[in-house]
Amino acid sequence: MNIRPTRDRVIVRRTEEEKTTASGLIIPDSASEKPSQGEVLAAGNGRVADTGEVIAMEVKAGDQVLFGQFAGTEIKSDGETLLVMNESDILAIVE
Repeated sequence: MNIRPTRDRVIVRRTEEEKTTASGLIIPDSASEKPSQGEVLAAGNGRVADTGEVIAMEVKAGDQVLFGQFAGTEIKSDGETLLVMNESDILAIVE
C-alpha cells in the first residue's frame, strides 16, 4: 500500500459481513448495511498535544476494530475501497 496516514489517522479495510442469516436466508446487498468492523492497515504516529508532546496511538496495523457506521472517509487505492478515519472514530478493538 502506498498510503501513509498522518498524526492520529488510521486506514481501515472493512471486513465483509455474513451474507446469510443463522437460519440460512440469503441477505441481498441492497438490504444489508455497510459493515462497521474492519482491519487496521496502517496507523499514523499519534496525536500532538497542546504541549507539543506526541501521544502514541492505541491501535496498530493488524488490529480488528469496531467503528461507527458513518465514520471515516472512503478512498480508492489499488482498486480497493478503504476508510481513512481519526483514531477517536474507533469505538473498540476486537480481541
